[in-house]
Amino acid sequence: MRHLLKEMIINKDVRVCVLGLGYVGLPLAVELAKIGYLTIGIDKNIDRVEQVKQGYHYVSGKNDEELKQLVQQGKLNVFSSLPTGMDMDVIVICVPTSLTKNLTPDLQHVRSASEEISKIIKPGQLICLESTVYPGTTEDVVLPVLESTGLQVEKDFFLCHSPERVDPGNKTYTTENTNKIVGGIGPHSLDLGLCFYEQTISHVVPVTDVKAAELAKIYENTFRAVNIALANEFALLCDKMKICVWDVLEAAFTKPFGIMPFYPGPGVGGHCIPIDPHYIEWKAREYNFLTRFINIAGEINRKMPEHVREIIIRTLNNNGLAPSCSKILILGMSYKKDVNDSRESPAVCLAELLLKDGIELMYHDPFVSEVTLSTKKIYSVPLCGRVVNDVDIVLIITDHSTIDYHWLVNNARTIVDTRNATKGIPGREKKVVLI
Repeated sequence: MRHLLKEMIINKDVRVCVLGLGYVGLPLAVELAKIGYLTIGIDKNIDRVEQVKQGYHYVSGKNDEELKQLVQQGKLNVFSSLPTGMDMDVIVICVPTSLTKNLTPDLQHVRSASEEISKIIKPGQLICLESTVYPGTTEDVVLPVLESTGLQVEKDFFLCHSPERVDPGNKTYTTENTNKIVGGIGPHSLDLGLCFYEQTISHVVPVTDVKAAELAKIYENTFRAVNIALANEFALLCDKMKICVWDVLEAAFTKPFGIMPFYPGPGVGGHCIPIDPHYIEWKAREYNFLTRFINIAGEINRKMPEHVREIIIRTLNNNGLAPSCSKILILGMSYKKDVNDSRESPAVCLAELLLKDGIELMYHDPFVSEVTLSTKKIYSVPLCGRVVNDVDIVLIITDHSTIDYHWLVNNARTIVDTRNATKGIPGREKKVVLI
């Protein structure tokens, strides 16, 4: 059975199902279809399904024409639920994972996907979990659901964890050329998982087991969270000391060894850094272990929107303006430059804080047309002279590369720049306040 499935994978004679067509699942489905797999994409979001059917690639920086051809040629088919009577040979789970209000793991989508798979599981299938999870999820959450059918892993079906490594907006590292780690429930699962991913990924790295693969992903994002928190803490300290943190960091980063650039900002956002470290923080408690670095890093990063708010209030006061009589234009609602994803964006958090201060808000983002806040929905406005001249502060939250920052410095009254996007622009010292 295992040898037959492996041969079918190599010969591109399998039907692959990707559950979840977000920033991970849709690019993966496209890569699988491109190399010849008959690929089925499933997403409960009907709008997403319709967009893919129309050939619209809603993930930032991806090729619409490539997707459209695959759909038109029947190499990629998408549905809002698993179609009955359609056998799948390989199933890849790419559903989102998030946190509850108490910062504990929310695995509802992983559980739901596992239950859906259990309804169609058959002997000879390979199931791969790509969603970011805490160590033990594949064995303790996914496996019991699949084995409740009476089928046994390593004998009747095969199960792997291969965490996604997607960096939205990154034009250098894509699904195809980013190293992929794979851990299997057992040696047979690992062998098939490696074989499957080697068909689409340039370099696949086996690890000892699924827990190692799960924890490796958490470490990758925790590394970033902790180092960003260090840069943010220096920004908070430099603000007290009246030293420019950007000058300090740029000087430090000239050292050719023993240091890696990380920069401060208005907070952390997106699908990984604000969430993933809390997965291991929560899991570690099971072993009576306190992850102190992770906890402190989270606290510091969550402070940054409030710190930016304090800078804004201070700047308004210095300009003789009361918050309740002020207008602010936020530049950027997405969590990082040149992407259309506003999940966990510090800009959203800041907008909420500033609205409570009575400040009139507008925003411009070429990638995010609307944002829902707790009190209302707001829409992106054009970035033009009339808008910029009408506001008291332009607040740069996301440093999109499409913005003309020279023009902005020349036309805005005051700018609060949380990303050092105005670096090197003549005259900025008169108008620009940095964090």
